[in-house]
Amino acid sequence: MSVPHRPGPAVLPASQICLFLDFDGTLVEFAPAPDGVHVEPELFATLRALHVALHGAIALVSGRPLADIDERLKPLRLPSAGLHGLERRDAAGRVHRAPTSDHALEPARLALREFVAGRSDLRLEDKGAALAVHYRGAPGARALVQSVLARLSAPLSPGFEVLEGDMVVEIKPARYDKASAVEEFMGEAPFMGRVPVFVGDDITDYDGFSAVRRFDGLSVAVGDRVSAQWYLPDPRAARAWLAQIAGLGSGHGR
Repeated sequence: MSVPHRPGPAVLPASQICLFLDFDGTLVEFAPAPDGVHVEPELFATLRALHVALHGAIALVSGRPLADIDERLKPLRLPSAGLHGLERRDAAGRVHRAPTSDHALEPARLALREFVAGRSDLRLEDKGAALAVHYRGAPGARALVQSVLARLSAPLSPGFEVLEGDMVVEIKPARYDKASAVEEFMGEAPFMGRVPVFVGDDITDYDGFSAVRRFDGLSVAVGDRVSAQWYLPDPRAARAWLAQIAGLGSGHGR
């Protein structure tokens, strides 16, 4: 499919597509800390309407734990993949969790707690099966954070890997990513047979972009951090576009 440079997305027919949506930086604006994000009230209505319009073929695909996604969007409980695909709730509500060894991360967990202690500009996010250090409060600390996590992850290879995102570096299980989550959803109803569309803003979403292309689908970049077939400038524009697909009108979510 040939597309011009950085084109805005068309309003796609809900009856033919399935949606895979990143959360932070895509549906909601980033916050200084992961627990500080604000979910716009209009987003709840948009996600509900999309779930109906797509006959359930919508899933959130995030680095956040599944329980955290649900907490941010309660009372909604959409099909979702958390921890970059390590845990997944399908459209029937069944939860699939990959076997992991949290114990293997314990030395890294203790070292990272010590690393961020006394530094208000760094934040350790302990996800259980993964560990992430956010440096949004200290952009100049990127190389240091990368170096520390690379050193701590080395003894855990090949079972764990380092993943870099927007102002965050993470140690996570290596076998699962956003591509594996998309592929699992695409093998199930109601996603099977539809054209998949992945919407994301970060380099961690390239796995999702690659996965939907294998199913002749579409990738949509939110913001300037990544490149995709289509482009939206920010989460506000993404929410407005999704509202149009849901049939809520061009102004909803702006």
